[in-house]
Amino acid sequence: MCRVRPPFHRIAPVLVLLGLLGEGPTAALAGEVGEADKVDTQFIFGFTAGTGTGEVGERELEHQTQAQWGKQGGQYGVLTDQLRFEHSPVENFRFEIGVPVSLFEVTGISGLDDRHTSAFNGLATEFRYRLIDGEHAPFALTLGAEPHWNRTDDISGAPVNNFGSEITLAIDRELVPGKLFGAVNLIYDPEAERLRATGQWQRESAAGLATSAVVQLSPGVFIGAEARYLRKYDGIGLDTLVGQALFVGPNAYLKLTKTLAISGAWSTQVTGRASGVPGTFDLTSFTRQQALLRVEYNF
Repeated sequence: MCRVRPPFHRIAPVLVLLGLLGEGPTAALAGEVGEADKVDTQFIFGFTAGTGTGEVGERELEHQTQAQWGKQGGQYGVLTDQLRFEHSPVENFRFEIGVPVSLFEVTGISGLDDRHTSAFNGLATEFRYRLIDGEHAPFALTLGAEPHWNRTDDISGAPVNNFGSEITLAIDRELVPGKLFGAVNLIYDPEAERLRATGQWQRESAAGLATSAVVQLSPGVFIGAEARYLRKYDGIGLDTLVGQALFVGPNAYLKLTKTLAISGAWSTQVTGRASGVPGTFDLTSFTRQQALLRVEYNF
């Protein structure tokens, strides 16, 4: 552990500028992308997952950074950074493995200990299988699972052993050929967590619905918006509702070359409610702001 003070109030503009305001490819690079190229939709929708699973034999390095900030009563920010290796060994299947590092800056937040630390945060994996190919059906459908082991609590940063697996059913469709794409996700995320300080086990789960639409402005350049409605529960079986929140915001994807792409998204909580807590937002289970930046390299 080391003492850090990540500038979260400066991270959001950087993520948005990189993800949303970067210039499009040059004419030469746009020529490399090519209008006839098949669109891998996995990352073009921001936080919302597309159904793409890559071409057979494709290998990729993905650098992903997520930031969350904004709670009442003090200063709060969490930055999670990870490098992932992805591979598509057979048709319609892709797996990923990554090692996340998390940074926490928590000061003066009710119910949370002050914390200014960084930590290696376990192991993340993802397995995706496309059940329906959109080229031969009205829509594409992919089932994804993300088993993970975390060493810190994702809200408080306390030392834990956390085990879970986010399960996502992703649907997408090319609404206007080559121009307009839409996606919907159904999300279920059960977790069990053991506090290392006390040995106490906690169990919780989340469920959600996400939707996104993007427009391809030119070959390899996508911009759009998304909305995500998330609910948090005590118990892994969606037992007792403890909070809910609606996030909306822009997203963008830029394919620089055949092997290099960058994407970004930013979402703000526009409404929410924590059970038993007055107010128009849920800042107990969720934060007010979230941002995402990805860089992908195929080889």
